[in-house]
Amino acid sequence: MSVIEKVKHIGAELKGHAPFTMVGALLGLGFMLFFKDVSKPTAGVMFGVFHPAHVLLSAMVTASLFRLHAKGRNFLLVLIVGYVGSIGVATLSDSVIPFLGESVLGVAVPTHAAIHAHADEDQQHRHKLHIGFIEDWYIVNPAAVLGVIIACIIPRTKFPHTGHVLISTWASSSHMLMNMETAITLTIGLGMFVVLFLAVWLPCCISDIIFPLLFVKSDVQLKDVCVCRNHALHSHPHTHEHTDECEKGEQS
Repeated sequence: MSVIEKVKHIGAELKGHAPFTMVGALLGLGFMLFFKDVSKPTAGVMFGVFHPAHVLLSAMVTASLFRLHAKGRNFLLVLIVGYVGSIGVATLSDSVIPFLGESVLGVAVPTHAAIHAHADEDQQHRHKLHIGFIEDWYIVNPAAVLGVIIACIIPRTKFPHTGHVLISTWASSSHMLMNMETAITLTIGLGMFVVLFLAVWLPCCISDIIFPLLFVKSDVQLKDVCVCRNHALHSHPHTHEHTDECEKGEQS
């Protein structure tokens, strides 16, 4: 596969992922509106559930893709690739981009009344970047390792894309709720939608498109259109193995 073909394919995939991600961002915004009154510790608990789940899923996909398309299958190498890929992408998606969005939108700046109302609260709940694999290392890191082990036993790259998007969006939303100090107005809501969209779209595309393409064999032939029903799933069509059903569809 030439560089030009890879670039074209990445562009097509980015466009294809956008509708799923947009729906996920809308659901994420709805998630934030529903839980807008929860306490910061409660939001932290939600982040502690969805972030490790995102890491687990990302590790399974990344490690599976590497095992299926890389020349070597040494467990240590697979573990390194799966761990770095999943931790890096999940941290960017669930923590870094939401934190930057919070800072730009100013939603983490408390009002004058809020400062007095929460004057005695612990400092740990002030605006901060929550890094899961450091702060909750005993949960997040094992989740990444478990994902790699599962990939080594049962390598799978096909997962419902909606599920992946929702888990990632809920983790990003929980991070924003941990730092929210202002009411969600129409303007802030629109800004949050953009932040959630980017928080899911960019990292997922890095994990599911750009990263796997590094290991695609040079003789893999890509097709612009495939009628395979598996495309309803997160089947990574850049390395998609066409089935008999695909061929029948193409002939019809």
